[in-house]
Amino acid sequence: MVQTFHLPLRAIEVSSFVGPFFWSSEDYDDADPHLHIIHGKSHYRNNGNKTRGWQMLLSYSFKTNITSGYVKGTPTSDLGNALALLKGCVTQIAHPMLFPLIFYSYDVSPRNEARQHDARNRTRRLENAMEMTSSLEKTGLGFHHGGLDVDSLSRDLVECHGSVLWKPPQAYQDIAIELENAMESFWNSWTSMQQAELTSTEITERKIVEKLHKSMMSRIHFYKVKLRGLENYAQITLERLTVQREARDARFNVEMAGEQRRISHASKRDGTAMKTLSFVGALFLPGTFLATVFGTSFFNFESDADPVSAHLWIYFVVTIPVTILVIIFWIWYETKHRREDVDLEKEIQNMSKNAMYV
Repeated sequence: MVQTFHLPLRAIEVSSFVGPFFWSSEDYDDADPHLHIIHGKSHYRNNGNKTRGWQMLLSYSFKTNITSGYVKGTPTSDLGNALALLKGCVTQIAHPMLFPLIFYSYDVSPRNEARQHDARNRTRRLENAMEMTSSLEKTGLGFHHGGLDVDSLSRDLVECHGSVLWKPPQAYQDIAIELENAMESFWNSWTSMQQAELTSTEITERKIVEKLHKSMMSRIHFYKVKLRGLENYAQITLERLTVQREARDARFNVEMAGEQRRISHASKRDGTAMKTLSFVGALFLPGTFLATVFGTSFFNFESDADPVSAHLWIYFVVTIPVTILVIIFWIWYETKHRREDVDLEKEIQNMSKNAMYV
């Protein structure tokens, strides 16, 4: 089929192209020159099992003025509508760029503007939700039990952002430029063909093609202007969504700071309670200690016994060294932890410096 219809072999290399695609070139065959066209849109999954991709391969013979080609597409694409419209333009089918332009007109249909308007309305509702105005009850976005529902708001932001990026205008502006280049290439080659010995019917057909060519060039220019305005509109919506995303993050950070402050206050209150308990324990510690000491067998306050034992010195000989050892161990333990804290601070500072240099 490729050899019979003189279709471009480069179609094999673009079998897995992404996004909207258009390419055209002449084969520079002096005996029978052809204009090759590859136009299509990438296949992507929609709802898990459907696609909206399509692809066309066209070859126009300047010698016979016949366009041959191969077109494929899914039922969910605009292939059926494009073919129906092409059948209604049988008197203008001599122009090879007619079918690609029909498909392109469906790609840049008013549905894009409607989708952008819907995204702008959703953005405005998100702005009202973030501002917590009187219209919150009407928005239904981003709020849960009187507070900010971060998950719901984030989901709405992502969906709105994806809706704005659907069919980006810049990509289709590039396609319009390639369409213009293909139109100019066709027109230059077509007008350079010898027009001698043309019949009156052929002259009439050439006038029809010339008129159609000018109309198509005007329509492509119209699409470029419309896409330029749509691009500015979408860019403003994206900037507003960025502002709302930053406001959401700021609001979330404020909530986190509030929670951290509550935790810090609770920790401080617990620390104060522990200090109070420690102070009360220290207040009663001397009395407890004295009561414990006087309650030992070294002291006997009965009327017929000595009040103090002769072996009282053993208590002090054992108690004082043990107390000194405990104090020394505590000082060593605290010094060790302080050194570890100092080393940790140095490591943090070095890590910060390395991060700055990186």
